[in-house]
Amino acid sequence: MAPRDQPVAVRARVIRVKICGVNDEAAFDAAAEAGADWVGFVFFARSPRCVTPARAAALSSRVKGGPVRVGLFVEPADAEIEAALAHFKLDVLQLYAPAARVAEIGARFGVPVWRAVPVTGPGDLPASIAGEAALVVEPKPPPGATRPGGNATPLDWSLLRAWRPAYPWLLAGGLRPDNVGRAVAESGAAAVDVSSGVETAPGRKSASLIRALVDAARRERAPG
Repeated sequence: MAPRDQPVAVRARVIRVKICGVNDEAAFDAAAEAGADWVGFVFFARSPRCVTPARAAALSSRVKGGPVRVGLFVEPADAEIEAALAHFKLDVLQLYAPAARVAEIGARFGVPVWRAVPVTGPGDLPASIAGEAALVVEPKPPPGATRPGGNATPLDWSLLRAWRPAYPWLLAGGLRPDNVGRAVAESGAAAVDVSSGVETAPGRKSASLIRALVDAARRERAPG
């Protein structure tokens, strides 16, 4: 298992994996035992993966050390983040918010922040970052979606072939055990963020799919 304070590495040889939307004991244990680098807790009421801070704290307490704990928030008020941090330590805040607000939250709480970046074309790929620890690159939500992110739809990975930023980033959107290898090969990603691709139904993680996803990602190698 990777230590909780291990940073994102741009040139890591082994592909790193985040299992997001962990909301029960079996999923948390499977992610930790499989060697996932990060586990994500979703604090967004519209998501079928949403957990309360108390529930996330109870799950996190199952393993000392292990995966880095990431809290996902959508356009959060400071009070939402304060409530989560009052229950347990989050190592990273993953945020759906404008860049200026992300910077404000990072400065306010002193916790590394990841910013979600929705992409439809090469022009959406940022050339630089402004204090974020990493970016999460994913498709824009489909029309009519009630939640941010790709909503189980893969990004056109070919958009990323010539994009080699000098900062850390994770690839998200529609990743599954059967396509994560191709996604990494086509995009050049050194890290992936997976949620619905290891579920049997929305919000219901599968321990076997988590293990399969991590295994499939580990068979790939990051560039550099």
